[in-house]
Amino acid sequence: MLGEMPLAEVSLNELSRRVGLAKSNVLRYFESREAVLLELLDDFLGRWLADLAAELADGIDARATPDQRTAELAEILSRSLARRPALCDLFGAQGGVLERNVSIETIKRCKRSSLDRLANMTELMRQHVPELGDGAQLFCLMSLLSAGALSAYAPPPPSLLAAYADEPALGALHMDLRDALRASFTSMLLGVLPRT
Repeated sequence: MLGEMPLAEVSLNELSRRVGLAKSNVLRYFESREAVLLELLDDFLGRWLADLAAELADGIDARATPDQRTAELAEILSRSLARRPALCDLFGAQGGVLERNVSIETIKRCKRSSLDRLANMTELMRQHVPELGDGAQLFCLMSLLSAGALSAYAPPPPSLLAAYADEPALGALHMDLRDALRASFTSMLLGVLPRT
């Protein structure tokens, strides 16, 4: 469903219909649509981090300079997240949508899992760019928030593409998600790396 429609249009009624259960049966396991999506976010994040570990191992040269490794890191992260628009969309909706209409217990469970995922990602960053040191966790957190924020702008809706075609100068505002993520990650890495 996330590949077919905007996140805002994903309803519990449609989800129930597609899995072949009555809405009341779905609500036996999940208290709301937002609870389903929070669980999905956690699942997507766990799978992404497992894939990311392999991508970083294959793509970062441990013998390279810190500058080269950070450039490789920014490239791998941007490519990896851009291939997962549903994950980015869920990050973007987490604070303003998904963490509403759920119980305190659901929030606490999700936040505990998020802390574990953040620790896992932080360790991956330190493994490949140890120079990040204490800044690795902040970089990870800001990277995920940026992925959510930037995904709202890519891909642009048909009306925006039509405006760009009609008035090409407006195209300067067009953002490719992968390029925007790479620029954001590169800037953040420069901000958290220790100064020599």
